[in-house]
Amino acid sequence: MKTFKVVSQLVRARMMDLLSKNSRIDGRGLLDYREIKVEKGLIGRAAGSAQVSIGSTKVLAGVKVELGEPFPDVPDKGVLTVNAELVPLASPAFEPGPPDENAVELARIVDRALRETEAIDLKMLCVEPGKKAFVVFVDIYVLDYDGNFIDASSLASIIALLNTKIRSFRVEEGKLKYEDGYMPLPIRHTPVTVTLAKPDNGPFIVDPNLEEELSLGNRVSISIDELGRICGIQKLEGSLSIDEVFKAVSIAKNVAPKLIEIVKREVV
Repeated sequence: MKTFKVVSQLVRARMMDLLSKNSRIDGRGLLDYREIKVEKGLIGRAAGSAQVSIGSTKVLAGVKVELGEPFPDVPDKGVLTVNAELVPLASPAFEPGPPDENAVELARIVDRALRETEAIDLKMLCVEPGKKAFVVFVDIYVLDYDGNFIDASSLASIIALLNTKIRSFRVEEGKLKYEDGYMPLPIRHTPVTVTLAKPDNGPFIVDPNLEEELSLGNRVSISIDELGRICGIQKLEGSLSIDEVFKAVSIAKNVAPKLIEIVKREVV
């Protein structure tokens, strides 16, 4: 993931000095998140939506579900598609046009976490194997960027999915029959993502803000579900030794339950 601007040498020096004392430039502890806020149902025409703010970083996720065709290699499953957009108004560094490498990477991280944990029981969304299945679209919009839009996007996506409602249906002899009322998506697991950063010689921190992202040369995002299973690791910048990767995983496993509790509180 490319970075977007530089941080002054004075700010960087101050940051490194504080890290050596197990503190951070914004007063947080090394493993503390900024304040996390959640709003649901902001997109009236979406099947589900959630906006998550981590500090000043703000992400909106919307879900659309429509009938389509299953993939040929998994004919008995519904389809999950994740897209991400870095809205130009979120940062001077975000440019209009097709998704850049950062948006593509963001979508892949969220998609991998959902897919590897089988967060959605896609077999329940198959209508007629090889011919008809429901397609779940998750669209992510980064609306304001002050660092760590990955964790905010992960939270917004799973909360939006958990609050998605679709028309109740049943399948009889390969035919789709709609019923009265609405039903939730068949969600089985709740993955979240923890992003960590560190200088070359220094401790890990979680939830880096923008200045920390730009100053600390090594970042990694680790996705974990409610069972403690690792479902994705993405190196964003720099390099980490094997021991450092294990350390990052250990920290992420300790931090993730707090994020999962936030997810559970937001289920309608």
